[in-house]
Amino acid sequence: MDPKLMVIVPALNEEAAITDVVQSIKKLLPAVPVVVIDDHSEDGTADTAERAGASVIRLPVHLGLGGCVQTGYKLAFEMGFDYVVRVDGDGQHDPGAICKIMDALQSTGAEVVIGSRFIAPGNRHTSPIRFAGIAFFRVLLRLILGRTIHDPTSGFVGVNRNALAVFARSFPLAYPEIEALVVLQRKRFRFYEVPCAMRARTTGKSSITAAKSLRYLLHVLLGVFVNVLKYDGV
Repeated sequence: MDPKLMVIVPALNEEAAITDVVQSIKKLLPAVPVVVIDDHSEDGTADTAERAGASVIRLPVHLGLGGCVQTGYKLAFEMGFDYVVRVDGDGQHDPGAICKIMDALQSTGAEVVIGSRFIAPGNRHTSPIRFAGIAFFRVLLRLILGRTIHDPTSGFVGVNRNALAVFARSFPLAYPEIEALVVLQRKRFRFYEVPCAMRARTTGKSSITAAKSLRYLLHVLLGVFVNVLKYDGV
């Protein structure tokens, strides 16, 4: 495994899941730094992650997912890392697929590799409402990008240093995954998807409600169209 890889784990109130997430990654990749970005959690996420062996960045205020991820990207870029793989803190991503994502980054030369739960059958683990939203954005991005992204909301993502250079300067803050793809399209960067199994959440619960799903839809649509209309660099 390339020693210039960092794994980042954005986390908000994931005290019950974070130990398994960190230890599973470190067992698989003991030489790779694991950095948990704690988004001002109200529980013991940060302390628990440290006890599990992760380095922890404790955000002094709640920044949201995009702010967490950009913090990790900034750190990795400034420290000279060539690759970053993001793993969510809820335990749904299989750490064993980190190597698959890294292999694809290195073999294809793509700037971004997405771990997709929808390429292989039987890996969905999402609600019907969320799946409908994913299907909608799949169609929308097909029109914008000229190709199909099977899992546009996946948080299991690997990037190389070219993408890090962009995202360390500017990254969508509230709902980053889809808007980030449009930003990368404008930069003429390449994306690649690899099949990755998604595990069912065993602790805690998702914060996504029907009302939040609607706000997500409207917010992302606005962000996507703003990015489509931009012609200068990020």
